Amino acid sequence: MSDYRKSFMSVGILCVVCSLLITTASTSLRGHQLRNMQLDRQKNLLRSVSLIDEQKQYLAEEIESIYRDNIRSFYADSDGRLLEATEETAGKLPIYLYMPEDQILAYIVPIDAQGLWGKIHGYLAIDNDGSTITGFTVYRHQETPGLGGEIERQWFQKNFEGKKIVDRDGNFVSVGIARGAVEHRVPEERQIHYVDGIGGATLTGRFLESSLKDILKEYEPVSVRFRKQMPLKTTE
Repeated sequence: MSDYRKSFMSVGILCVVCSLLITTASTSLRGHQLRNMQLDRQKNLLRSVSLIDEQKQYLAEEIESIYRDNIRSFYADSDGRLLEATEETAGKLPIYLYMPEDQILAYIVPIDAQGLWGKIHGYLAIDNDGSTITGFTVYRHQETPGLGGEIERQWFQKNFEGKKIVDRDGNFVSVGIARGAVEHRVPEERQIHYVDGIGGATLTGRFLESSLKDILKEYEPVSVRFRKQMPLKTTE
């Protein structure tokens, strides 16, 4: 066998071996990556209802334990009634309940919003009064660091706490993002429905505001049931 053919075969074998090693490593890491993604989502769900301390580091087992003791996942139908995840859920809306010891304190809506440069993923929690936002978190986005990327900062997310998604007459109005400080941009009677905007990121604010309105409108049948203290389960 010529030296050329030997070299060619050696390179071919080396490529096959390297490919197998890379495939094996990727497969073995996949489970770890999926668990980290799940933990990140669980952590943000817990953050939306203030169940974890922003300044504290948690072990994975601690996050999973807190989540298991406090959060339950459901789906909501077009009438706002909740279905167990084991039921037929095609076309239904995912929703999470913050319910320690089976007492519902808040419900959490997944946010899959359009930003300026891509999707904004997070969670928005609403008190069991069906009207008051109790928390907002973002766990993934593609906005510009230092500008629209400020949506991931605690100062921006804390703005949402206490804001109302309905007016004094109980009509749905969602939550808006002002072009600057709310107190300088929005009439006093409407300030309860707005959060401070991000300087230099007006378009990110516009996109996020529009998406939040669309998402919350979808979940409005659920919110109405909470506001009117109507039964939530399909077995009513």
